[in-house]
Amino acid sequence: MADTVTEECDYYPEKDAVQWGYQEGSEWGLLFPEANGESQSPINLISREARYDPQLLEVRLTHNYVVCRDCEVINDGHTVRVMLKSKSVVTGGPLPSDHEYELHEVRFHWGKENQRGSEHTVNFKAFPMELHLIHWNSTLFNSVEDALGKRNGILIVALFVQVGKEHLGLKAVTEVLQDIQYKGKAKIIPCFNPNTLLPDPLLRDYWVYEGSLTTPPCSEKVAWILYRYPLTVSQIQIEEFRRLRSHIKGADLAEGSDGILGDNFRPTQPLSDRQVRAAFQ
Repeated sequence: MADTVTEECDYYPEKDAVQWGYQEGSEWGLLFPEANGESQSPINLISREARYDPQLLEVRLTHNYVVCRDCEVINDGHTVRVMLKSKSVVTGGPLPSDHEYELHEVRFHWGKENQRGSEHTVNFKAFPMELHLIHWNSTLFNSVEDALGKRNGILIVALFVQVGKEHLGLKAVTEVLQDIQYKGKAKIIPCFNPNTLLPDPLLRDYWVYEGSLTTPPCSEKVAWILYRYPLTVSQIQIEEFRRLRSHIKGADLAEGSDGILGDNFRPTQPLSDRQVRAAFQ
């Protein structure tokens, strides 16, 4: 396995690299016109304004996830990505009937301190971390690139993360973060079980809305499912993420930059006339 990953605009490996980041005043819309759209993510979710939709419960939201062998964990300078090769799918819930959405990768967003880090907020409260399970509709499309920006193309399942006891399922990832400290580093982990990233079956209340990718190119028509109850990681585990660097080893840092990878969350975007639905009362 090569020690580097190619510099790329995250979802379009064939496109020339376009530099973007999370610095104050970053204008993604100048580089990526879709970032100026009306249905952007993340959002601040106001729980009492979400509409209870009993139809969401008619067909249970089902995760058929399987253990992934030899998954690649990448530091791409913006986030940590776990690339999945096994055929793990989601069906039911708000998704079109008989469509399978295949799990492509897991991404993490975190703050440099515990009071911030999540991309979505709930009643203006941020969590220290949010993780995204990114899926594409393998019933309609041939690849994640194919599905981007298309109706019923992409599903992102989001989980908030709070600090508490150690998360055993994430240990496979947090234990190798020291090996991918710098941008472009990758590591193969022998075994990763995406089922461990889901809340307990009794705690699977969720909200759903239509939005966009939260990283460039910010394509819209993304179905979002946000689980209401957070996962828990230990302080030690979240500190492993905060040791990562957003630059390649030995790079000259821009003035004022500490080179630490963190605070990699996009500010919340206007909900406009979109409706958030809830699968619980």
